[in-house]
Amino acid sequence: MRPTIEWVVLPAAMVSAPCATHAVQYLSVAAAQQAMFPGATLTPADRRLTDAEHKAIETASGVRGRGRQRDLKLWRVEGGGWFIVDEVIGKHEFITYALGLNADGSVKHIEVMDYRENYGAQVRDEKWRNQFRGKSHGANLKLNDDIRNISGATLSCRHLTDGVKRLLATYEIVLKH
Repeated sequence: MRPTIEWVVLPAAMVSAPCATHAVQYLSVAAAQQAMFPGATLTPADRRLTDAEHKAIETASGVRGRGRQRDLKLWRVEGGGWFIVDEVIGKHEFITYALGLNADGSVKHIEVMDYRENYGAQVRDEKWRNQFRGKSHGANLKLNDDIRNISGATLSCRHLTDGVKRLLATYEIVLKH
């Protein structure tokens, strides 16, 4: 008697699926706007940075940007201030966050909107995010100096800190006038 061979056919996704990341959307744009500027009218003001503006922001912030950050997702806040949606890389995946600026360009608030990494979501902790309040362009904003690091979230902490530093330089160079 011949042995029989049974074949099991698995969906391709089961055979070659990469490790899943833990993606969570914490806030929509509208929810983040409402959290930072309750009841205010926000007017879209998106713009694309010129090469000269991009270079000036890199120089002023000390943060080397990527090409995708030339497109700014901006809203002007009625009565003064700005709401900006930005992305930075965590360890492997993008972190989408919102930065609220007061009329004088200082940080009003920061919110993590989407977190796609398996580790490091502690950057959503309000106590950690509150370290940025009141900071403006020219502030040190250095991890392990005036911004506390979170063990297990070092890259997320570093890149969010750099992102805020870059957006504060963007305000000073592009949005202030």
